[in-house]
Amino acid sequence: QVQLVESGGGLVQAGGSLRLSCAASGSIVSINRMGWYRQAPGAQRELVATVTSGGSTNYADSVKGRFTISRDNVKNTVYLQMNSLKPEDTAVYYCNMNIFSSDTYTGLNYWGQGTQVTVSS
Repeated sequence: QVQLVESGGGLVQAGGSLRLSCAASGSIVSINRMGWYRQAPGAQRELVATVTSGGSTNYADSVKGRFTISRDNVKNTVYLQMNSLKPEDTAVYYCNMNIFSSDTYTGLNYWGQGTQVTVSS
């Protein structure tokens, strides 16, 4: 059974930094795409950043130049370094991974439990 566990959220002042982590565990054979999404109150969940197994990255325009996504394939972990945070970055952040597991022998999307990021002005 595959699980994703997030950590690193919190309260920070505008201009500050936070680093989110998301570690996958369980019957993992391989992980393709890893990514971060966020959902602000009253809004739809939106893509923040993704990284493929080959290391190619993609970012939402709103975070380009401020956020950096990275992955550690040995630890099955994805990170999101967030710098120059703004109040509009306030949201619950969710990690997402496309994982091929030995339980299902297919690739499925898994989500973390979410971690709150609050940026005060």
